[in-house]
Amino acid sequence: MLSRFVPLPEPPDHSFFLWGPRQIGKSSVLRVRYPGAHYRDLLITEVYLRYLQHPGLLREEMASARPGRFIILDEIQKVPALLDEVHWLIENRGLHFGLCGSSARKVRRGHANLLGGRAVRYEMFGLVAAEIGAGFDLTRALNRGNLPKHYLSQADQAKRLQRAYIQDYLTQEVAAEGLVRNLPAFSDFLRAAALSDAEMVNYTNVARDCGVSAPSVREYFQILVDTLLGRFLQPYTRRAKRRTVQAPKFYFSSVGVVNALARRGDLEPGGELFGKALENWICHELTAWQHYSERFYELSYWRLSSGQEVDFVIGDAQSAIEVKAAMRVDHHDLKGLRQFKTEYPEVQRRILVSLDPIARRTEDGVELLPVGDFLAELWKGEVV
Repeated sequence: MLSRFVPLPEPPDHSFFLWGPRQIGKSSVLRVRYPGAHYRDLLITEVYLRYLQHPGLLREEMASARPGRFIILDEIQKVPALLDEVHWLIENRGLHFGLCGSSARKVRRGHANLLGGRAVRYEMFGLVAAEIGAGFDLTRALNRGNLPKHYLSQADQAKRLQRAYIQDYLTQEVAAEGLVRNLPAFSDFLRAAALSDAEMVNYTNVARDCGVSAPSVREYFQILVDTLLGRFLQPYTRRAKRRTVQAPKFYFSSVGVVNALARRGDLEPGGELFGKALENWICHELTAWQHYSERFYELSYWRLSSGQEVDFVIGDAQSAIEVKAAMRVDHHDLKGLRQFKTEYPEVQRRILVSLDPIARRTEDGVELLPVGDFLAELWKGEVV
């Protein structure tokens, strides 16, 4: 089993929520790190029904547990009423809980008890290059995605798993939880959204493509965020001297899911879709690093109305990062980073990440890093 970087407390001296997309490996990590914990899996039908009908059973079962005992409730969003019992047990019995789930949407929308600061929030992501180690294969990653079973499977099996993942998401996450009324329309939306992955969000265009209203599309995107299947990247607009684009970008949490939804073929270096997939992967690595390192720099992108842009800005211009799937970088690829320096002269590092195998620095200070070098620096904490 690969070692995962999510910074959970060891020993578990406080209660926490662990959120992450389906099949990301949350349950496996919890079982490995806390082998002595009481474990309740709400995906098991009889366990789910027992607590759904009588949430108070949890309090009765833990009546004799000593203070500090650690209890894991997996898929907590399926029975939000259990959170009232968890709250009471934390306050009155001194117990610690690991509360694991793939969606906080049902919990929040049902006004369930989120424990009022009594539980720390952690988020888990798909595999990153540093977790995979020396065997990391970029082309494999961009075709299969970062979900452990998908990345580690053979190519044909990975494609079957991607399709099954989407179907399970629609039936078990969306339909079963009653998140949308029109499941066929939401399914059409998923494909339209995948075709615009890593691009600025235009609700009207997506609505036209899938035959629903723009407000419905806005709500559908929020469902993807709430179920941790994707995230928005907001524009960097601080102290702007020139007119900047205000629309957010959207990135799916796994490029493998994008490939399946958009019905892409095999991606190879040199193609436009390979470049989009690479940008998605770098967004994934930056987001995971941001959470796992617990440095929590804001991540954004920058784009002028004239079209010049930088894919990722870390913090308050600590680093500006452009991603190109080019085997050889030329001066056209550097325009965005150079313009960003004009707008924000205080930027500390400007990095162009590409497939060019030679690391170097331009005369005006732009660093050209191969993908592998950049990811190694990122996980050493050296990019910022």
